[in-house]
Amino acid sequence: MDWDDEAAKWYALNEDIPIMLEDASLDALINRVKSAAPELLELNGKPHTSIHLLFKMEAQTVVA
Repeated sequence: MDWDDEAAKWYALNEDIPIMLEDASLDALINRVKSAAPELLELNGKPHTSIHLLFKMEAQTVVA
């Protein structure tokens, strides 16, 4: 998950699922990914009976 400055939104991109979602709120985006991932896996013929999602955040600060 990354922040898009131009769009002012968070986005999630993953080619394994495959998924591309965006939302203005990080919490809302995480919830959207949690609900969409199993359905997208099923639509793409990938097993999802024991799906484990890992959400990893990294913060960077620019000091002028």
